Amino acid sequence: MTLKDIINKTFRIILPLSLGILLLWYVYRNQNIGEMMEIIRQGVRYDIILFSLIFGLAGNIFRAYRWSNLIDALGKRIQRSNAIYAVLGNYAINYVLPRLGELWRCGVTAKYEKVPFSKLLGTLFVDRIMDWIVVSVLMFCLYFFNIGFFNKFFADNPPKFIAMINAATHSWWTYIALTAFVSLIWFVLVKYKHVKIVQKARHLLGEVWEGVKSLLKTKHKTLFTVQTIMIWVCYFLYFYITFYAFDFTADLGLRIGLIAFAMSSISVAMPVQGGIGVWHFMVISTFVAFGVSKTDAGAFALIVYTVQTVWLILTGLVGIIALPIVNKTNRQ
Repeated sequence: MTLKDIINKTFRIILPLSLGILLLWYVYRNQNIGEMMEIIRQGVRYDIILFSLIFGLAGNIFRAYRWSNLIDALGKRIQRSNAIYAVLGNYAINYVLPRLGELWRCGVTAKYEKVPFSKLLGTLFVDRIMDWIVVSVLMFCLYFFNIGFFNKFFADNPPKFIAMINAATHSWWTYIALTAFVSLIWFVLVKYKHVKIVQKARHLLGEVWEGVKSLLKTKHKTLFTVQTIMIWVCYFLYFYITFYAFDFTADLGLRIGLIAFAMSSISVAMPVQGGIGVWHFMVISTFVAFGVSKTDAGAFALIVYTVQTVWLILTGLVGIIALPIVNKTNRQ
């Protein structure tokens, strides 16, 4: 590995992490640290938080089984243990380099299961698209029944990226540039299909598309739907059960729990390790909007995020270590 490679990798790790830490400092800069530490020492039922971790693990296992079904539709039945360990390891690696975990998941599965990486990448697109659909539907339903809260939230906390997206979608130049880009890609793929590099690109896109079509090919669409529901039910319980570990959130109820969960889910899409800083901001702002003090909300976000992050990293490391061991045993 050259010095340039080391610098590039270090930069890709440090930049998003630095952004997350900066956001974390911004969120907690005016907090009463003394009161918060008192809550952390005496005001938390840690046994309840530890119990909630079971549901986070269960949600990731359901995700592994759902992904396995998509791969099965490609004509290759993979070992469920490999899928589970790969999905768990996926989350641990994302804490080092955001989104690299998804590529690692496909790469390690391709290595042990002999499935083309590009086809696995297509199934991963389906996996993430389903997540996007679920969160979008949840947000739409919650927004429809809680318009006042969301209007006030975004008025008090206007995210710059939403303003940029809004400006982009109202500009004709955006659509002109998008059309030109798509046309250029199509022209190159059709006009220069005899060129070797274009042939490779066409082959790669074809295999990715085969992976995307796995959802249509799967014979277990009902099972796929049930697994999708179970993933998000487990993720919600993973978050909501922690409400009962604190006196100030125990009585907030299911509606506020769903709103806070939806807001925290949005933060995970941000390009920082584990949504650090953004997750805290979303959860704290939501709680404060419903009458929880900033100190209490800050303590909740700090404790729950830290414990759940440690859990994801530990289970992820188990997955990363177990993969070569299990597959070596299988070969023998």
